[in-house]
Amino acid sequence: MDRILARILSRLAGATADATGPSPLVSRDEAEAMATLPASSNLDLFAIAGTVRAARAPAFFRCGIVNAKSGLCPEDCAFCAQSARHKTGVAVYPLLDDTALLNHARLAHDHGAQRFGIVTSGTALPEKDVDALCAAIERIRKEVGIGICGSLGMLTPERARRLRDAGMTRYHHNLETAESHFPRICTSHSYTQDKESILAAQDAGMETCCGGIFGLGESPLQRVEMAFTIAELNVTSIPLNLLIAVPGTRLEGQPKLRPDEALRAIALFRIVNPDRDILIAGGREHVLGAWQSWLYAAGANGLMVGDYLTASGSELENDETMLRTLGLA
Repeated sequence: MDRILARILSRLAGATADATGPSPLVSRDEAEAMATLPASSNLDLFAIAGTVRAARAPAFFRCGIVNAKSGLCPEDCAFCAQSARHKTGVAVYPLLDDTALLNHARLAHDHGAQRFGIVTSGTALPEKDVDALCAAIERIRKEVGIGICGSLGMLTPERARRLRDAGMTRYHHNLETAESHFPRICTSHSYTQDKESILAAQDAGMETCCGGIFGLGESPLQRVEMAFTIAELNVTSIPLNLLIAVPGTRLEGQPKLRPDEALRAIALFRIVNPDRDILIAGGREHVLGAWQSWLYAAGANGLMVGDYLTASGSELENDETMLRTLGLA
């Protein structure tokens, strides 16, 4: 075992049983050393991340999402099929009505999801859509009984309070990548604006969900940078996506991550964020394939089930089989 991993394992032996709080288990320098270890250290790294998950992470959970408003987004995010600046052939439609949203929430609930995320394209929702969405949230809360999350773009303090009062309990807003890499991915808004939306949700009393995408051309050290930025924000849940290079986007030619590289990044995030939910979302089938069950050994404790925003997800029956085999269903 590499010396840096042996030192961390020794530290964990006395720290995991009764430690609490969001503090990383490693320093920034240690995390950077871990991120650049050779492939021969993979199994040891996963073993440590799995130990941290078992000792410190919340219980396993599932969530589902719905693409509630699709296409024509004015932002220029290099990976996004829904950007109006890309020609991807993605479906374009306005906000779904409350009955459609209710049916999607019920489907997620029926397949074991504890949380349901309503996701809309665009920088922020127009006011008329916020009114309709608040009514839908109230209906879902009363009729389905599932935790309601929103990913609705930029958030103001006043809008955060309205969503909270309607029954939304968690707000999702990704940073996507490290701040040092962000200008290569998006130029239509700032990294600071993304952080402000997260803080607005927290100030309104909502939990927050914030993560990013691996495979955008970032370096291993930039993954460390993002992991520590998210740790400082003290979010509840960290969704990690694996890039699907969509034809028509600026990243259509980006090489696919290797499964071991994706798993190493997940392990790194678990060790830096020991007490947070780490949810694996879009791209897991595309990147990991037969290695999906290793997500939990690498430190994840959550799974997005069903379809994603513009790509199909894993068959629900396949996920159920995998989770039963691992004793998680």
